[in-house]
Amino acid sequence: MNTEIIMWNERRRQEFTAYASLGLLPGRVVGEHRSHYQVVTEEGELSATATGRIRNAARERSELPGVGDFVAVHPAQGDSFATIDAVLPRTSALVRKASGARNPQLLAANIDVAFIVTVVDGDFNLARIERYLALVSESGAAPVIILNKSDLTHDVNSPMAQIAQIAPGVPVHLISARDPDTIQQITRYFNDNRTIVLIGSSGVGKSTLTNQLLGRVAQATQEVRAHDSRGRHTTTHRQLYTRPEGGCLIDTPGLRGLELWNPRTAIKTDSENIDALAKKCRFRDCQHQLEPGCAVRAAVERGELDADRYANYVTNARAPTNDRPGGHRRKL
Repeated sequence: MNTEIIMWNERRRQEFTAYASLGLLPGRVVGEHRSHYQVVTEEGELSATATGRIRNAARERSELPGVGDFVAVHPAQGDSFATIDAVLPRTSALVRKASGARNPQLLAANIDVAFIVTVVDGDFNLARIERYLALVSESGAAPVIILNKSDLTHDVNSPMAQIAQIAPGVPVHLISARDPDTIQQITRYFNDNRTIVLIGSSGVGKSTLTNQLLGRVAQATQEVRAHDSRGRHTTTHRQLYTRPEGGCLIDTPGLRGLELWNPRTAIKTDSENIDALAKKCRFRDCQHQLEPGCAVRAAVERGELDADRYANYVTNARAPTNDRPGGHRRKL
């Protein structure tokens, strides 16, 4: 097993000590399917199922093993699957409310950075980007926004400016996934063997970007629909890949609908975004209603801030502050 690639470091070795004495193998979940998991171990890649004990102990679906998890595996006996006997503590977890279900769904575990992939063409959606930012804020990973398909439009300044308003301090990179030269600016996020997850809607180019970052064709790609710039699902399950240069990449299916498991995070994100705008108001005690030089109202008039969110903010009398702490994000 290449311990550097799957990041089986000293911390993980310490956590695994008790399981090693039981004859279990250390591994990492790299694929999740309906009937089994793919797990990389020192004996190679195994097909494994979770034990009944793990399934019975899980209070939520998101507590079951998932892609990115470090696990203790009992080798297969005969023609049977290997079994995952334990999941080691997670450093981060990207969890969303599963579509049509009440249980939370784990998208990826033990990730360092989340690439929020969107496009600068007709499918650009600021509210959707805000929901992705809220999702990543809950996970414990660091967000990075990837604006793809820069080769398809000449108007890149407007989406860049809009993102800067809602996500101050979050890195934004303008790329074309079909152009390797533009990809170089984001490969640094894999330094120190980091694990990165790609999230975004269908058709934003995640599969093409995955292939470029891996230097090989790992995912099939399809063209988006011409009339609305929307794509079709090409990635059907979550999968962890290793890069020859170091680091890991998790590709995920496109998320057409995104519901947060903790909606309060979205409310907090809205408040923080407006607070950031409020710092640019002419008056420190601006109430964002009739005062001249109000940066918040100006953002509404320019279409950079949703009017309903502005109205909700004012109705709840959230006074602007200059010392409100931001969300807890990993430093890159």
